[in-house]
Amino acid sequence: MKKNQMTSTDSDADGRITYASDGHVRLIGLDRPAKYNGFTPKMLVELAQAYTDFEGDPDARAAVLFAHGDHFTAGLDLPKVSPFMKESGGVFPKDKIDPMDLYPPLRTKPVVSAVRGYCYTIGIELMLAGDIVVAGAETRFRQHEGARGVMAAGGATIRFAERAGWGNAMRWLLTGDEFDAVEARRIGFVQEITAPGRDIIRATEIAQTIAAQAPLATVAMRENARKAQHEGLAAAIAEIRPRQQEIMDSEDAQEGLRSFTERRPGDFKGR
Repeated sequence: MKKNQMTSTDSDADGRITYASDGHVRLIGLDRPAKYNGFTPKMLVELAQAYTDFEGDPDARAAVLFAHGDHFTAGLDLPKVSPFMKESGGVFPKDKIDPMDLYPPLRTKPVVSAVRGYCYTIGIELMLAGDIVVAGAETRFRQHEGARGVMAAGGATIRFAERAGWGNAMRWLLTGDEFDAVEARRIGFVQEITAPGRDIIRATEIAQTIAAQAPLATVAMRENARKAQHEGLAAAIAEIRPRQQEIMDSEDAQEGLRSFTERRPGDFKGR
């Protein structure tokens, strides 16, 4: 994984993950455009490392997952990845942050996905594992593992129904048919559609807006929403008051009050 580097290159046949900083935002790029960003074992390992670096960086407050080239990803490069999966028992290293947000260790910080062109299989699962999705108007989506004789194992079976409802989920998950950005927005997979080529720009704008908020509050709100999804309403409600009190005792909460009375943006430090 190349840090502080966003320039695409096809010199490595196995692709790579780029990692760059833009203030408090981290830009994580899929970089194998000659092969439609088809994932190789090297890219899977590097992507998990990028998420781990993002989670562990106290200066990082939001990330943008994007693609170099014209396509987000056509999916896994199966001839390369299948032996790797059989040997490792999974797609991502077990000691790193899981980009699919399924297995611990899990991240706590928000990810905005910018998708374009082909967004197939693992591409859909990665964007749904994030928090906000911006899609170029030309984006095409497809979850067609059934046509390859396997099941979708990166969260699609859970998040399709969670986001889109049962009927919509089964329509696209079981048929493997392709659908467009308008349909993806209708069923809740995509939050914004942009003109072609502007997905990364808009996703970065959203990530910068998130990064300007108080990071302790951002993490707490995301975690409470996740708790409601995973553990139920009662568990989320029980956490609100103690977590709010903890945050109100922070320096950021005091800065938020000062910035409100002084009518200026807050200068938050995450403490």
